[in-house]
Amino acid sequence: MSQLPPCPLCGSEYTYEDQQLLICPECAHEWVVDGAVEDEPDAPLKSDAYGNMLQDGDSVTVIKDLKIKGSSTVVKVGTKAKNIRLVEGDHDIDCKIDGIGPMKLKSEFVKKV
Repeated sequence: MSQLPPCPLCGSEYTYEDQQLLICPECAHEWVVDGAVEDEPDAPLKSDAYGNMLQDGDSVTVIKDLKIKGSSTVVKVGTKAKNIRLVEGDHDIDCKIDGIGPMKLKSEFVKKV
């Protein structure tokens, strides 16, 4: 059994490996495994509400009714957004939703399809 390094933020010894990332279950910090090369160093690492890693071009489904600010329209549960783009900021997903148009979503309210 290989020994994984402790979390650099909280020092937890319960880190685990997920593909090329090491993840701390106590503070949710993610970092790259030593020796691994990132494909895009500036690409944001985001996960959906269930912990699945998201990438540009993925399709996601909304898991909660979301009110659109300044409108009476609601994005319903199960609405699909195709070809997402990850961006920095509070609303970290740019996408286009059929029937509504361009939208910014939070990754915590979507599920990868």
